[in-house]
Amino acid sequence: MSDETVMASPRTGPFAPFEWMLSARYLRARRKEGFVSVIAGFSFLGITLGVATLIIVMAVMNGFRTELLGKILGFNGHLVVQPLETPLTDWKDVTERISQLQGVRLAVPVVDGPALASSSNASGVLIRGIRAEDLIRLPSIAGGIKQGSLEHFDEGQGVVIGQGLADQLSLRAGDSITLVARRGAVTPMGMMPRVKKYQVAAVFEIGMSEYDTGVIFMPIAEAQAFFNRDHDVNAIEVFTANPDSVDVFRKTVAEAAGRPIYLVDWRQRNATFFGALEVERNVMFLILSLIVLVAALNIVSGLIMLVKDKGSDIAILRTMGASQGAIMRTFMITGAAIGVAGTLVGLLVGLLVCANIESIRQFMSWLTHTDLFPRKLYFLSKLPAEIDLVETAAVVIMALTLSLLATLYPSWRAARLDPVEALRQGG
Repeated sequence: MSDETVMASPRTGPFAPFEWMLSARYLRARRKEGFVSVIAGFSFLGITLGVATLIIVMAVMNGFRTELLGKILGFNGHLVVQPLETPLTDWKDVTERISQLQGVRLAVPVVDGPALASSSNASGVLIRGIRAEDLIRLPSIAGGIKQGSLEHFDEGQGVVIGQGLADQLSLRAGDSITLVARRGAVTPMGMMPRVKKYQVAAVFEIGMSEYDTGVIFMPIAEAQAFFNRDHDVNAIEVFTANPDSVDVFRKTVAEAAGRPIYLVDWRQRNATFFGALEVERNVMFLILSLIVLVAALNIVSGLIMLVKDKGSDIAILRTMGASQGAIMRTFMITGAAIGVAGTLVGLLVGLLVCANIESIRQFMSWLTHTDLFPRKLYFLSKLPAEIDLVETAAVVIMALTLSLLATLYPSWRAARLDPVEALRQGG
């Protein structure tokens, strides 16, 4: 009889101490069971990496979506009022009526138009004509001023540019920038481009390269003159208290407008972008779940080899009174221990990495001398990570469930082992 053999009583209940003791001994590495221990080690490592990777990737995807959503909704209106039939020349009255609605935080009339900005270099930009009082109430802009001030934005011919554009054109607050619009003055030679110099009143940075490098704010009256607009605006952007409930404002905003309008909410304007993020997130979850599945299959193979190696021990235990259930539970505990330990370690590793994701990115960038998260490609200036408790719990439950299911077949085979045949083969 081997040293793993323990006297068993037929009266022992489920998960008796001797079952736990046997499981613990089977998990220990021995010279003759070296290959089984290697498989168990790879199973543990696979589950750890699978759980950690799933948690990290899902957290980064959640953080990426939250950061983009926050910056987009902090910069653009949750609901956009666009004119139908006639231009928005009555925009002041419409804006006043909409801004008084309950749940509407801010109503901003805007004049949008493309232009070419030049100084030492040139870059295509979007000019947004806006009132100073509205610009100050946009926290993403007013809270991100790096140079200059918004105090006298409506006075004179000052503009507000992003930090990325300022870097491209080598500009600072107080410098001059030349803006070129395609449609300018009408001459006998035809339509001539409008070229005008403006002083940079302030430089902002919100951490999203699309806005930091491609948007210039201009006083609304100056923008109307720059784009030859007849005292009208392109749209009125409505900021609500709860962007997720924007549908409830459609009817009240339409009634308050008091004129034919067309409404577009932030979900419609960004449907393709956020839809692609959601698809990518789901696909990544499915692909990375295969790591956990492969690790669970390693548990199956390791337990089958362990059952084969311990055939004679199982036969002796059976002849001494151990039930089939006791044998099955012993091997289930052995396999489940690998899965539980791997899952818990993977959870800890995942949480630690998520908590220090930006520091790790900076270190890896320094180590490899490459930019692992270029802001021009990913829009954001730093790598975000946001832990979702429900999602993390789902990953942990999935890993534990797969680990437990992986133990059923090998444990069932051990319990069904014929003692006589096992002793004959062992002899």
